Amino acid sequence: MSSKQELPWDNPRFHNWVAVARACHSMERALASALAPLELKPAQLDVLMNLYRHPGMSQHDLARKLLVGRSNITMLLPQLESRDLLRREGDCKDKRILRLSLTAAGEALLMEALKVHMSLIEKVMGHSTPAECNMIGDHMRRVTDVLKPE
Repeated sequence: MSSKQELPWDNPRFHNWVAVARACHSMERALASALAPLELKPAQLDVLMNLYRHPGMSQHDLARKLLVGRSNITMLLPQLESRDLLRREGDCKDKRILRLSLTAAGEALLMEALKVHMSLIEKVMGHSTPAECNMIGDHMRRVTDVLKPE
C-alpha cells in the first residue's frame, strides 16, 4: 500500500512564494552590486538610514530595529566609525548606553546611496501602478505580521 504525499510544486501559494523569495534575493544581490562603488554594503546602508531617521538611537534599539543581534551591530559599527560615517557617544543619563549619530560624511554618503537605492527601486517597481505597489506592500506587511514571534 503506497500513499503519495502531496507535493507543493503546483500549489499556487508555494509557486508564488518562491517567486517572492527569488525577487527578494535578486533585489539584495542587485543592491549589493549597485552599492559596491560607494564601498557600502546593504546592512551598512540600513544602519545609515536608521540613524538618519532616528539620530541618537542606542545600539540596542538599532539592533532591534534591524532585526539583528547586538553582536552583528557591534561588528558593523566599528567599520562605519573608522570611515568617520558615524559617532558613538555615551548617554548623559546612563553611561552604559551608547548613542549613535551620523557624521556629515555619513549623511553625505547616505544621500548618494539613497540615489542608488531609489534608482533600483524605480527600475523594479516602475512597471507597477501605485495601487499595485500598495497591494504588494500591504500583503508583505501582513506576511511579516503573521511571522512575528510572539
